[in-house]
Amino acid sequence: MNDLRRRDFLKGSAFLASTAATGGFGGFVCVGSASAAPIEAPVVDRLGIRVLVDSGYDNAFTAKQVNGVAIQPGPRNGVPDFRRIWHNQWGLSLYVESQRASEARTLMLDYGYTPDALINNMEITGADPRKINTLILSHGHQDHYGGLIGFLDKYRDVLPADLTLYCGGEDNFCHRYNRTGTSGELASYGVLDRREIAARRVKIVLCETPTVVEHAFTTGMIQRTSIERVLPNSMVELGVKDGLGCNANHFTPAELQGKIVPDEHPHEHATCFNVKDRGLVVISSCGHVGIVNSARQAQSVSGVQKVHTLMGGFHLGPAPKDYLDQVIGEIKALNPDVVIPLHCSGNNFIQAMRVQMPDKLLVATTGSRISFGG
Repeated sequence: MNDLRRRDFLKGSAFLASTAATGGFGGFVCVGSASAAPIEAPVVDRLGIRVLVDSGYDNAFTAKQVNGVAIQPGPRNGVPDFRRIWHNQWGLSLYVESQRASEARTLMLDYGYTPDALINNMEITGADPRKINTLILSHGHQDHYGGLIGFLDKYRDVLPADLTLYCGGEDNFCHRYNRTGTSGELASYGVLDRREIAARRVKIVLCETPTVVEHAFTTGMIQRTSIERVLPNSMVELGVKDGLGCNANHFTPAELQGKIVPDEHPHEHATCFNVKDRGLVVISSCGHVGIVNSARQAQSVSGVQKVHTLMGGFHLGPAPKDYLDQVIGEIKALNPDVVIPLHCSGNNFIQAMRVQMPDKLLVATTGSRISFGG
């Protein structure tokens, strides 16, 4: 049995075992195999993305338009209520509205580091939780899931009764660690507890293959075909302790050689839209596996070759200059109309883009609303 088929076999066995052992394990549904099976990507007429949480806010930010993509600033700090200001933090959350003919859909993608920042910014921007149809989580880092449980606690009663959270795969629920100080000791970076999600009546779907989610589609597991590599980030522990963690049976023996290992993010997926007459909008929330790899995967599974926009966290903050220049060279080859770096993309990436691709760069801040199509 080859590695890919073995991985698929293990996943199927693990799902049955974990379901039996935990009384449903939070309503998990495994989606297909790890192959990049093609899907029919929905076509949307219009797309609007509100940046609810990001690392910074610019009170002097003004409206801009680049190659058919328009950006509007959020309300100014203290407007209309002088007592309220934007909360910025290391994290990302997006409120995404799409229109297809007369059909409107809204989803939330990621939830920032804390519920306080997320809920504060939702209230300032007027993002209406009653419009939300579904939820997506890009990967299992605290700065992307940290606000989720608090968000559900506040708004669950106005969200759909059959609310679903679409995750990339089992490793979203692994316990993660960061190295601290000069000693390099490991400190906990948290773990997403599926029991808390299930207790709030939310079904969890693992999108290990490309999956249509309302008007969007997810990439499934991203094939690594470019020069990009996973830059140093967290460490990960595979296994379940006292019902908390990720089921180790979902991973191959090679992946289980070390108890705590460097995080390779096998199940981090990108969220994508196919905008009518424009092409793909590829949202890479943190992009540990590479923004170019993510875009290529989106092209492969959707059959749509035109990349309209690359957007999100690209995890290039720690990138050395030579590697950064290589990645920008790969982005140039994709020929996107617009590049919108957020979150962990890094100021070094933004500065390099201003030199090498200035006509494609669009910078956003917390509260910004970005519009595509229409």
